[in-house]
Amino acid sequence: MFTELNSILNASPDSFTQGEFVLVSDRQSDASFLVNHFLSFYLRARCRVCFLGLVQSFCHYSAVSQRLGVSLTEAKEKGQLIFLEGLNESLSILVPRDNDFTSRAMSFLRDPGVGLRSLYEFVRSSLTGSGGAEEWGPPVLLVDDLSVLLSLGVRTGAVLDFSHYCRATVCSQLQGNMVMLVRCNGDEEEDGDEGSEWLRKGLSLQCSLALHVQGLPTGYCKDIHGQVEVCWRRRGEGQLAQNKLFQYKVHDKGASFFARGTSSAVL
Repeated sequence: MFTELNSILNASPDSFTQGEFVLVSDRQSDASFLVNHFLSFYLRARCRVCFLGLVQSFCHYSAVSQRLGVSLTEAKEKGQLIFLEGLNESLSILVPRDNDFTSRAMSFLRDPGVGLRSLYEFVRSSLTGSGGAEEWGPPVLLVDDLSVLLSLGVRTGAVLDFSHYCRATVCSQLQGNMVMLVRCNGDEEEDGDEGSEWLRKGLSLQCSLALHVQGLPTGYCKDIHGQVEVCWRRRGEGQLAQNKLFQYKVHDKGASFFARGTSSAVL
């Protein structure tokens, strides 16, 4: 959990806005450190979290979260964390075995054209079902990373439909939050209405807060790892979108954020 980022977003585990859809995206950089932040943030806030780990394994996230002071294993045992390990689930669908147990959340892999209803049903049942003996706070959906579904043959429109239904259920109906990561290709524009850039633009119209991570325009710097553009998109009477740009440096147990040009490395 990153204290400086919490200050920028005016949030803490004890006080945060419910019903928000946070879009995290990156280009020529790696925004996965923000996913780790939000995971530890919401677990500390005692939210019930459904994590669709479509890229990395549970062991990977567990090791990172351990450095941030959060135990994913303990959260799973308590029923606070529901973790879908996409790599294992995909294997059980594509190479089925008699003794394999599968949630069928990834059954769309047999026919990507049918859409992501099975994945949505997994999210809905995970966050509306029993959470064990303890009472948890508002539900949270985390996805890392949504753009990998495009590589699996799912059309951009189907992914946008999936996020729309998840937002309607998690954010509107259950008054919980969503965080989704999308990785953009190196090119600024893509042909047609498919691809990660088109997906990012579509999701940016749905989200209430967007965090876009990029490399430095001046190239590599040892003391500054990149920049993140924060865009508040909350809609309401008299409210306009607000953008701010920060630079950051990732540490072993966190990250530092600072206004552009104020790092000690450039002063």
